[in-house]
Amino acid sequence: MSVSSCKKLDEFNPTSLSEQNVLTNFAGWKAYQSNCYTGLFGSLIGLQYGLVSEVGTDLWTYPYANHNQYKDIMGYEALTTSSGIIKNVWDFAWGSIASCNKTIALSTQLTDAAANANDIKTLVAETKCLRAYYYSVIVTHFGSVPLIVNDDPQHSLSPQRTPVPQIYTQIIADLTAAAADLPVAPYQNNAARVTKKAALGLLARAYAQGGGEGLTENGKSYWQRAKEVADDLINNKGAYNATTYDDFAKVFAAANNRNNAEALFTAYGLNPYDPSYDAFTGNSKPNIYLHYYPKLDDAFGTADVFKRSVNSNTSNAYYGRLNQQFIAPTKYLINCFNATYDKRWENTFVTAYANYSGVQAINNLGSGAPSPANVTYAAATVTLTAAICTKYGIDASHVGEKIYPYADVNARNASANATWQYIPSIWPKGDYSGNASVLQTIPNANVHPYPLAQNEDRFFVYLSKDPLTALDKKARRYVTVNIDDLFDPSDATGSTYKAVSAGNGLPNSALANLFPAMMKFNHNFDGGWLGGNFQQKLGNIMIMRMAEVYLIAAEAALHTGGSAASYLNVLRQRACRNPADFNTTTGMMLTTATMNDVFDEYARELCGEYSRWALLKREKAFETRLATYNATAVANFNPAIHYNRPIPFSFLSQITNGAEFGTNGY
Repeated sequence: MSVSSCKKLDEFNPTSLSEQNVLTNFAGWKAYQSNCYTGLFGSLIGLQYGLVSEVGTDLWTYPYANHNQYKDIMGYEALTTSSGIIKNVWDFAWGSIASCNKTIALSTQLTDAAANANDIKTLVAETKCLRAYYYSVIVTHFGSVPLIVNDDPQHSLSPQRTPVPQIYTQIIADLTAAAADLPVAPYQNNAARVTKKAALGLLARAYAQGGGEGLTENGKSYWQRAKEVADDLINNKGAYNATTYDDFAKVFAAANNRNNAEALFTAYGLNPYDPSYDAFTGNSKPNIYLHYYPKLDDAFGTADVFKRSVNSNTSNAYYGRLNQQFIAPTKYLINCFNATYDKRWENTFVTAYANYSGVQAINNLGSGAPSPANVTYAAATVTLTAAICTKYGIDASHVGEKIYPYADVNARNASANATWQYIPSIWPKGDYSGNASVLQTIPNANVHPYPLAQNEDRFFVYLSKDPLTALDKKARRYVTVNIDDLFDPSDATGSTYKAVSAGNGLPNSALANLFPAMMKFNHNFDGGWLGGNFQQKLGNIMIMRMAEVYLIAAEAALHTGGSAASYLNVLRQRACRNPADFNTTTGMMLTTATMNDVFDEYARELCGEYSRWALLKREKAFETRLATYNATAVANFNPAIHYNRPIPFSFLSQITNGAEFGTNGY
């Protein structure tokens, strides 16, 4: 019974014992209950659902040269019952539901139940919360499916679909029961476990999604219920041990990853410093982060300004392995941010890329420093030549000047299996000593200064959100590209990046490989690395956080005749660079809010966080928003079909009533 949590959810391993002996006592049942969590980390909350829940919307599009990758979910091209990534979401969710059903059924049959009644109550509540979450994924993406809440090892070969309203009734019932019985603090102080605030947050989300289906409960619309639950969680945060950070920069700060105060529900990552890591035999290590980054090798190679490859594995100990380059932000998403006042921009996207050194690792380990960290300060420093300046459009006045590293990495061996951790620190601007004593620790090592100063000398390329003039570019020693210039002007929706071809208007045509990189899942801290595989990261991934509750409240308020501005202002105020920026003149403070304001705020706050596809579905907004912001997706979007995902062929081929069950129109 494998455990995919960083913290061991079970302390009992019933190896080689019969199921009958093990699962009739509390200790064995408690160990089995941990299986209900295994669908979260690395499988459902990894590449598969991470993409299915976000792409094919107004936020994300293809980078240049990757139009055929994930075209089924990104562009609704050739989306069929054989879509592998859709099948994975289906399989992971149903497998977890089966574990939940069995756990709940067995809870009433334990021989020592009386002595463990309170523990059983809590663990059953956890299981109901998890089952509701898995069903919410299934019903949102596949619509009417079988509702199975009993443990039935003899699976029906002719399953029947359950109407969507009945599925939501079950989801609401599970979450309501879970919210009543779950404690505020996690069971046995294990942060990997769900608590009362998780159930309440998911309940507000389920009501909102059901609201999009037009559902009601006891005469109230689901939208009204969504607002009531969201308001309760907002107004009683302290009682539920819920909070919203006062500064967006704290949300993805490294120190807050393992025990994030804003998180309501978390897929808890494997901890390479916990003894359980080396005993773990699964492969639950997500690699979603690299899909949101450009392949820097393709833009620069590693011969001049860029020193350490990201295409090859275990080479770049600052960025990791960025060899996918499949998902880039649309111009709409980029333009949602007023970066002059909103710090969410540089805390969400990397737009300046740098080299790194390994002075700390070399000082500490000498010749034993692992290769990715065995980089001297001199080796990470670039001297601009006439050839480099000509190649990248850097003004010739900078020939002979240097570009220094931004980060420096230490190396620490975490465990036999996770091996090396590469712990970043930052070189202060203006210090060229290469002396590790001057290094600084910042909350998130992926974040760089914004806007990048004209005299900055620690980055080799900058993608500028605010268009820079030719004169301004001339004063900079680094490669400078205006983000607007990366887009093909023939696509008015801003969903097509320029081709890598001569005459594309960039200083070097290969720079068309670049785009702003969404950094939220690039866990760059001690304990976040899998040293033997730079594609995979080990940090926690938040499934839901408190900010979403404010967004749900705002959305529900508009559906029930209320005002949304006050909810959105909570998030906008903490996003301000300076307290004085929060006013109507800057635009950071709203006096009124429309549904478009709500869409924009979801984009700024939650882009990439497993919510966008569901939002557009419940608001019936695919047709309008894709037409406005994503021409590459709207070209093939068919509203008669694409509001649900295809039922996988692998499932249909195993049942006797596949034709009756149907494919959802595919």
